[in-house]
Amino acid sequence: MDATNPNLEWLLENLVGSTPGALHALVLSKDGLKLCRTAALAVDQADQLAAIAAGVQALSHGASMEFGDGTGGVRSSMTEFHGGILFIVAAGMGAHLAVIATQDADVGLIGHTMDELVEQIGPFLTAPPRYTPSTSPTP
Repeated sequence: MDATNPNLEWLLENLVGSTPGALHALVLSKDGLKLCRTAALAVDQADQLAAIAAGVQALSHGASMEFGDGTGGVRSSMTEFHGGILFIVAAGMGAHLAVIATQDADVGLIGHTMDELVEQIGPFLTAPPRYTPSTSPTP
């Protein structure tokens, strides 16, 4: 199974439906390509969220390289904003899981639910690079 598998949609819908405060869920590639989303998240919103989540993870990677142990490893990111919270966790090689929640959501519960989902299916989620160095465009 990879992140483009439509069977993942029901898992994301279940996460949102069974977790108080969770509004939207999205699986995205490391480079910001939306792979799977909950139905309530419009296509344009999903594209925008994928780009935002990839950017947050990239910035977190930079912080980890500079101020962490130097490996660049990022387990999760959380951004609180007026009206909501964005959670992002690594979800397999080259993939991330993002969840938008209400501002009063239980962050521990949402984080735990996301971690459980990733633990169950994360090893099967992959988002390989869209091209390899041998097939990359020439300048």
